[in-house]
Amino acid sequence: MQHRHFLIHKPYGYLSQFIYQLKRKKKLLGELYDFPEGTMAIGRLDEDSEGLLLLTTDGMMSEIVRGKKVEKEYYVQVDGIINQEAIEQLKNGVEIGFNGKKYTTKKCDAFILKRTPELGDRGKKIRDERHGPTSWLSITINEGKFRQVRKMTSAVGFPTLRLVRIRVGNVLLNDLKAGEVIEVKEFQI
Repeated sequence: MQHRHFLIHKPYGYLSQFIYQLKRKKKLLGELYDFPEGTMAIGRLDEDSEGLLLLTTDGMMSEIVRGKKVEKEYYVQVDGIINQEAIEQLKNGVEIGFNGKKYTTKKCDAFILKRTPELGDRGKKIRDERHGPTSWLSITINEGKFRQVRKMTSAVGFPTLRLVRIRVGNVLLNDLKAGEVIEVKEFQI
């Protein structure tokens, strides 16, 4: 069987799944493209997050990519002007809640972005300058606890306003527009 692989720029407001059992109507990945049967998302981005999502029909590839050695990089817009002290805390690991317990995140790479990244508009306006300043940073992790990046920035006093995954391993979001899907021969992780 020939497996198929896809890159998608998951837009804000979509779930990283194809089936949703609860009663509330949700936007699902299958609404963006006619994926073949058996396609699965490798990892997830929550409904409020955007960016690069890999999809495949190959369960083994999914296991490899979700492994702890594969880096995931995010551009994060936070409330307030983040400082170097908060960046150092993020880099060294912060305590977050996970499954009802305290968890200290692994060391990661983090730095302040000097310019606002060009990511296109988000599906829903965040807020404007009247609500105070915001800043952008890059966080690269190789683990992925539930809502981890959002919990990390909150733990250092800068809640996340917008979260966009721009890289998984060596695979980049590049110029994919929100909702755009491309099929690739393989993932160069």
